[in-house]
Amino acid sequence: MSDSTTAATTEADLIIEVDHVTLRFGGVTSLLDISLVQHRHEILSVIGPNGAGKTSLFNCVTGVYVPQVGSITFRPESAHPVTVVGRKPHRVNRLGIARTFQSSRLFNALTAFENVKIGVESRFHTGPVGAMLHLPRTRREEHRGDNRTKELLEFVGLRDRADEVASGLPYGDRRRLEIARALGTSPELLLLDEPAAGANPAEKADLSSLIERVRSEIGISVLLIEHDMGVVMSLADRIVVLNFGEVIAEGTPSQVQRDPAVIEAYLGTVNENGHEPPAAEGAPPAVAQTRQNPSAHSGGNSPSSEER
Repeated sequence: MSDSTTAATTEADLIIEVDHVTLRFGGVTSLLDISLVQHRHEILSVIGPNGAGKTSLFNCVTGVYVPQVGSITFRPESAHPVTVVGRKPHRVNRLGIARTFQSSRLFNALTAFENVKIGVESRFHTGPVGAMLHLPRTRREEHRGDNRTKELLEFVGLRDRADEVASGLPYGDRRRLEIARALGTSPELLLLDEPAAGANPAEKADLSSLIERVRSEIGISVLLIEHDMGVVMSLADRIVVLNFGEVIAEGTPSQVQRDPAVIEAYLGTVNENGHEPPAAEGAPPAVAQTRQNPSAHSGGNSPSSEER
């Protein structure tokens, strides 16, 4: 990421603020006193071992879960900040927050065009009467919706597959179609939950390029959960690391992958037999390197206090 991009991101106003959020399910604490902020036009990645609370955080931001403690504010520095907590998911989406999921949530029996059109229609103002009578305003809105759907399919590279049924699309195309449908709701903040999961290297490269274009060409902020550290390190302006529902590190990719707390979270500590456990799946590159060469973070090779 260039210095100019980083500076622009730092100076931008906030798009979302999570303030001391705690989420419990009975006696199990999924999130504990989580606080983070994201700037407009920023790609912020949330990483951590399995079960760290990443998807629970997404569910709180999108209204699926209601945390017992804390607040989540959309556009916190604007003239009209909006509280997310307590709103139903469809109302959170109307605010300008969209998401995709770990597993596909497409309408498999519908075409690619119809899937994206459903997202676009969420912004329509036509009521039942207008739809039944097919009033001029309804026809104009329908025409604009069709054009917008075609634009989004073109943007994600699926214009030629518009009439194909979603269930018959290759895996990478299905992932891009999910992003197109989310974009159809005209979000300001897009949450992507493991978009590259199960993708091959070529599909991951295409998805990474698409996510960067969502930010650079449309100006949408992206909050990303992803286990593939190659994708994360190539896209993220900043990274927040969760472990057991708590924030253990935050910073640029280079800072985070060298943070001792992150290394311990992925590697663990020496067990009672004197052996270190293997690196957790999706560990940042520097963590895997430390596993192979423990001296990499000792002596002259230790990161400076600024890097930490």
